[in-house]
Amino acid sequence: MPHIPSRYGHFVFGVLQSGLTCAIAATIANLPFVAEGTFIGHWLRSWAMSWLVMLPVVVLAVPVIRRAVERITRPER
Repeated sequence: MPHIPSRYGHFVFGVLQSGLTCAIAATIANLPFVAEGTFIGHWLRSWAMSWLVMLPVVVLAVPVIRRAVERITRPER
């Protein structure tokens, strides 16, 4: 498997984190459709839409959040 250079790590993190978070949220939101037998279709549509919206938000927010965490915390001794 080819590796992505580490300078793109925040993009890789954003893709994985937003995809997982949206998958979990879509699962919770679409649980009522299990009884109807339409869960998969509803889940795929809601996951895709939420992921397309959240991916740029997460990719842009990760560097800001990391800097904020670095300012708020201190190294352990």
